[in-house]
Amino acid sequence: MSTMQEIAECLIKGQAPKVKELVQCAINNGVTPGQVLTEGLIAGMNVIGERFKKNEVYVPEVLIAARAMHAGLGVLKPLLAAAGVEPIGKVVIGTVKGDLHDIGKNLVCMMLEGAGFQVIDCGIDCTPEKFIKAATDNGATIIGMSALLTTTMPSMKAVCEALAQAGLKGKIKTMIGGAPVTQRYADEIGADGYAPDAASAVDIAKQLMRN
Repeated sequence: MSTMQEIAECLIKGQAPKVKELVQCAINNGVTPGQVLTEGLIAGMNVIGERFKKNEVYVPEVLIAARAMHAGLGVLKPLLAAAGVEPIGKVVIGTVKGDLHDIGKNLVCMMLEGAGFQVIDCGIDCTPEKFIKAATDNGATIIGMSALLTTTMPSMKAVCEALAQAGLKGKIKTMIGGAPVTQRYADEIGADGYAPDAASAVDIAKQLMRN
């Protein structure tokens, strides 16, 4: 088994110290940071994402794998920056105004990071202004919104409307998700994408980057 495969396997098993050790070992042996990221960490998180979609693993396993991924990223981030390796995209994400739930949102953040995106996490109870400022300040092309309460879903519409008023609709894409959210609601409010789960959010984000 190659070092890259070993990194991916250990990440899938959630072995954070081992992932960190192997990443450092690969770097010491002259493997480029970009290669370690794509063939080791991202490859492992892709497997976790697919298994999560098929209900072969659940939230605890994803969180443990994500922790292992972050252990590896801790070694790689300064090296990637120094090497000029760009993220595949930048996503601003947060739970909408009036909603304080963040487990689903945090899971999506981890999956997006694991796929090579730079994630700007705005936290909970985010106003439309906060989302838009974070996106424009960081050069993000996607805003991801989460809601767990039906009563806070209108806040998603408010963000879409604020983007349109600011002349940013189309330049900054929107994706939404959360337990009560549906594709139909996304269509109603003019959101660009809807994800039923954290793994699908990665697919939607990649799709929005291409469109």
